[in-house]
Amino acid sequence: MNRYFLLIFLLAVSVANAQPSEKKLKKHIHYLAADNMKGRQTGSKEVETAATYIERYFKKYGLTPKGTDGYRQPFEARVRRVVVADSIRKAANIIGFLDNGAAYTIVVGAHYDHIGYGDLGNSKDSLNIGKIHNGADDNASGVAGLLELAKHYAKNKIKERFNLLFIAFGAEELGLLGSKYFTEHPTVALNTIQWMLNMDMIGRYNPGNGVAVIGYGTSSCFPEIFKGITSDIKFYTGRDGNGGSDQTSFYKKNIPVLFFHTGGHPDYHKTGDDASKIDFKALKSILELEIRVIDRSMNVPKMDFIWTN
Repeated sequence: MNRYFLLIFLLAVSVANAQPSEKKLKKHIHYLAADNMKGRQTGSKEVETAATYIERYFKKYGLTPKGTDGYRQPFEARVRRVVVADSIRKAANIIGFLDNGAAYTIVVGAHYDHIGYGDLGNSKDSLNIGKIHNGADDNASGVAGLLELAKHYAKNKIKERFNLLFIAFGAEELGLLGSKYFTEHPTVALNTIQWMLNMDMIGRYNPGNGVAVIGYGTSSCFPEIFKGITSDIKFYTGRDGNGGSDQTSFYKKNIPVLFFHTGGHPDYHKTGDDASKIDFKALKSILELEIRVIDRSMNVPKMDFIWTN
């Protein structure tokens, strides 16, 4: 093999390795939603372990730290649903930046905390409070997606037209606290954010319903971006930018958003939300759909914002 063909071969291998991988998705979700992670409750040593895991991959993929302390953006999270002794807990967003020298940035986010033993008033499993709620779908699935998208854009050998900011939000389950903190204390100027993509519960695809893409109405550019986009999974769009996840914090700052979500299920905030129930093939397809959307959005110089309420 001469040098030219060797370079072409190595480039092809590199690009192929940048694609979302079921194997990697399984690795991330099985790690984050294992019993020994004890449900990743805000303030626990296990959620700290999850944060370190995310940091390690951000560093591996060559992302620039964009927190206030390396990749970390520490903040204090208050427990409000129940009275507990440690009502104020340490939390952090984990933030990595892919700097393409562009004027504007696309934010990709997912929260990495869950509800631990369900003892802070947010369990739907009243008979099993005190038992581990692993949160494989909510939201190890979104974090796995976040890491695979970070890998894709860091390793695809393309200098994109926009920068990309990857954020793993802390304390979402206590009231979207991590994303609220970021939008009040941004580490990139909010007026330079083109739009925000959020992933929360993308692991339990239902072929009858499809994956919801919420926030489609928050910019007049989204219909054109989606025009002609196809997927091997069913998806449908919803207009509203508000909702029970972290895109809401950006929407309230007049930033266009999309929220990918495979919908509720009987294991939501219960002890049965385990890695064995994740549809990894569909999860990979959702990420491939998101890549198409992100790539198409690169052709829009500056997106407008529409308030949908």
